[in-house]
Amino acid sequence: MQISMASSGPQNPSQIMPLELVDKCIGSKIHIKMKGDKELVGTLLGFDPYVNMVLEDVVVYEISSQGKKVTRLEQILLNGNNIALMIPGGEGPDN
Repeated sequence: MQISMASSGPQNPSQIMPLELVDKCIGSKIHIKMKGDKELVGTLLGFDPYVNMVLEDVVVYEISSQGKKVTRLEQILLNGNNIALMIPGGEGPDN
């Protein structure tokens, strides 16, 4: 159950609940930093209340002692428990 502190007038960005912001990102590109050394960029297709996500056209960036590894995936189901940060419209890590 979501409780919103917003009044009936226009919403101030500080009054938008986190799941509302994620919902507005459906169909858009999103940059996700995972716990650990992985980052993903893809188009958000959907999510659930636990922020498990379905992404398409995904690029996975892994950074290790051997360097940066880039993997492309058609579609992925992402466990929301491992997400550290989400950046709407993000283009991925800097080179």
